[in-house]
Amino acid sequence: MSDAKKPQLRRDKGLHPRNRHRQGYDFRALAQQFPPLKRHLLTTQYGQLSINFSEPAAVKALNAALLKQHYQICDWSLPEGYLCPPVPGREDYLHHLADLLAEGGTLPKGTHITALDIGTGANGIYPLLGAAIYGWRFVGSDIDAKALQHLQSVLNANPRIAALVSLRQQSQPQHIFANIIQPGEYFDVTLCNPPFHRSAAEAQQGSLRKVRNLAANRGDKPTKQPLLNFAGRANELWCDGGEAGFLQRMISESKHYGAQVLWFSSLVSKAENLPQCYRWLTQQQAQAVRTLKMVQGNKQTRILAWSFLDENIRQTWRKFKA
Repeated sequence: MSDAKKPQLRRDKGLHPRNRHRQGYDFRALAQQFPPLKRHLLTTQYGQLSINFSEPAAVKALNAALLKQHYQICDWSLPEGYLCPPVPGREDYLHHLADLLAEGGTLPKGTHITALDIGTGANGIYPLLGAAIYGWRFVGSDIDAKALQHLQSVLNANPRIAALVSLRQQSQPQHIFANIIQPGEYFDVTLCNPPFHRSAAEAQQGSLRKVRNLAANRGDKPTKQPLLNFAGRANELWCDGGEAGFLQRMISESKHYGAQVLWFSSLVSKAENLPQCYRWLTQQQAQAVRTLKMVQGNKQTRILAWSFLDENIRQTWRKFKA
C-alpha cells in the first residue's frame, strides 16, 4: 500500500475548536521531547505510530510527553495505581468552562479567575492544564493525603504553575465543599470528574470497553483482558451510589455555597443521570442550569453547570472580574 493510500492519523473533530489535540498525536515529536516514550512506540496495522493504550506505563509516558511538549510541564508522574487521565478530554472541559465564563464575551484569562477542582487526585490534571492554558488560579481538593503530597512534588518541579495552585485535603469524606470553601472566599467556577461506578467490578468493565474503543479507533488489535489502563483508586472510580449518588450530594451541598461560586460544574458520564440532576437542581432552586456537550472520538459525555445567582448578579460578577 502506498503512503498516499494509507489511513492517516485519526483527527478528532469532536474536540473543542481550541483543543490543541484535534489533529491527533505526533508520536515522533513527543518521543523526541520525552525520550522514555520511545520504548512504548509501536506501529499499527495501518502503518501509523501509536502506543498500546491497554498498558498503564505507556499511557503514563504519553501523558508526561504531552504535558512537556504542549504545556511546558516537566517531571509529571503518578504513583502506582492512581488514575491516569487522557489529556485531550480534560483540556476540552476547561475550554468549555472558559466559554461559559465568557458568556459570549472575552475569554477569561489570568489570575483574576479562581477555580476549585474537586477530587484533583495525584495527577492534578485540571489545575496543571488550567494554569498553563488560561493562567487561572486553582485550589485542588482531595480526601487522599498521599495523592496531594505527590501532586505537590510535581508542582514543586514547575514553579510557574505552583505559583497558581494550592492544595487542600478534605478531612471529612462525606463532604464535598464543606471544609474546602472558606468563609469570605469566592470561586468563579468549580469542576469535578466524579467517580461514576458503583463498584470495582463495574469499573473493570468500563475500562474494558474504553480500551476496546481506543483499539478500534486507532487500528490496534483488541485486547481481551486489559489492565485498568487509566488505573484509579476506589475514591477516583467508584463510590456508594455511583455517579448519580455523588452528583446528588454535590448538588445538595452546593446550595450552601451558592453566594460564593459563580458556576458549579461536573462531568456527567451517564446521560440517564441528567433528568434526576435537573430535578435536584430545581428542588435546590438553582437560578441557571447549562448542559454542555463534549465529544471525543466515539465517546460522548457532557458538563452539567449550575448557578444559584440570577442573571443580574452574574453580570455584575463578570464586570467586576473583567
